[in-house]
Parts: sequence; C-alpha cells; structure tokens
Amino acid sequence: MIVVGGSSSRELAKELASILDCKYVQAASMRFPDGECYTRIDEESIDGEAVIVQNTYPDTNMIEMFLLQDAVRQLGAEKITLVIPYFGYARQDRVFKPGEAESAKVMCKHLNLNCDRVLTIDLHKESTLDHFTCPRRDLKAASAIAEYFENKNIDLVLSPDIGAAGRAKDVGDRMGVPHDHLEKTRLSGSDVRIAPATMDCKGKSILIVDDMISTGGTIVAAKEALMEAGAKSVSVACTHGVFVNNALERLTGSSLDAVLCCNTLENSVSHISVAPIFAKALKEKW
Repeated sequence: MIVVGGSSSRELAKELASILDCKYVQAASMRFPDGECYTRIDEESIDGEAVIVQNTYPDTNMIEMFLLQDAVRQLGAEKITLVIPYFGYARQDRVFKPGEAESAKVMCKHLNLNCDRVLTIDLHKESTLDHFTCPRRDLKAASAIAEYFENKNIDLVLSPDIGAAGRAKDVGDRMGVPHDHLEKTRLSGSDVRIAPATMDCKGKSILIVDDMISTGGTIVAAKEALMEAGAKSVSVACTHGVFVNNALERLTGSSLDAVLCCNTLENSVSHISVAPIFAKALKEKW
C-alpha cells in the first residue's frame, strides 16, 4: 500500500501513512497561467493499492482528484482507494427546484469511474454514498472529538439542533457526560430564546459539537444565549471547519473558551486528528 497526498490534505496524508507504516508520496501540483491544474506523482510505478487522500472542495481540488486517480492508475495501481476527508457538493443531495442538478450524485458518479473503494467522514447524508457502485463507508469523528476533550472538564455536550442530537449523544457517551440539543423558542415577534431542550446549563462547562461550521452565526448566537443563561464556559468543536467569510476570526475573537475542528480541512484550529479513524478502516477487510 502507498499513500498519495493531494494538495488539500498533506498533513493528514502524512500522518495516515505513518500510522499504517507504509510509503508516503506527496503529489506535485501546480497551476498553469490559465488556471488549469497539473499534477504528477514522482514514482516509476505503483504496485498493489494506492490510497489517495484529497478533498473534493473547492472545485479546484475536485479536478486535482480526478487527475490523481488517473495518474496512479497509469502507474499500475491494482486498487485505488479514495480517502475524501471533506466531500464537496454533498449538501446538494436532491433537486429542490426544477432545473437544478443533483450535485452530490454527479460528483459520486464521476469519482466512481476510477476507484475501487471510498472512505468519507461525517458526510452530510450517508445515503449520498449509495451513488457509488464500489465498496464505500462513511466514518464518524465522534471518537476523536471525545478523546480530545475527555480531560478538559466538560460537563455537558450539546448539538446546535435536534437533527444533530445523535452526534452530541455519541460524543457525550464516550466522555461519560450528559448530552442535549439546543432548542429555539420564539418568545415574541422579535425575541427568540436559545437554550438546552431539557438540561440546565447554569455553572457548567459546555461543548457544542457539529459536523460542519460554515459562517459560524449559529454558534455565536448559541454561545451568547448559553452565557446569559449562566454557563461557566462554552467551547465548540466540529468535524469540518469550512469557515467562510471570516467566520474563524469571528469565532476565535468571541468569548468561546475553545474553537476546534478536525483536520479534514487543514487550518489554524484543525488540531483534532481523524487519521487514526481512517487508518483503522483501511486495515479492515470490507
């Protein structure tokens, strides 16, 4: 087995290769003056399985993934496994209005043309992987988040809404602390109360967990409401730190005790590694 790192996932790919005790190759990638992508794997040949670690977000990384798939096949790889830490276009998983494309399905079908198995983590909807015909698995980052925070004196784990309550339960159960979800209650035409659905947050150190943080607006509003309700501290952790429009600056500049994400998207706060989770799945027969 050889691990090939794409430009979006260098550190994760290196760590993954180290855990698996196999060869690591960093693909050389560049952009021509007209913006087109060029990538090359500096190997004479590849025997056995090639594991490509690369995000498919934004668009430029999706194109690089297609080229990496072809490159490892040209080098003789007998089996290609895609490790996609953050799967781009997964949120458009159905047609909402006539004339729209079902983006998640389109991307799966194109990636499926040149791979033998696929690994993702905390996909927006696990059913998206049904568009692949090869073996595929969506892994969960809860164990990595729980391990990181297990000695941080967290009293309560919350999800931003009931739809993500299962994630809060998973993390909370692993840490041995209670879990709940945040609930919005409209008090008047202009006032909305945000609070845990059933648990009291007064005097507690709270961890909010989510699969993704994009703009950060929901987290900031939740933090302010929890602090007003008497919470001792509020931290936040997510799997995918997308952080658009200066969201990371807004979050780190607020009174949040900690802002962290997994290293599916590499940035200044991606200190929770999911490499061991991917490594365990790669070692298994499936």
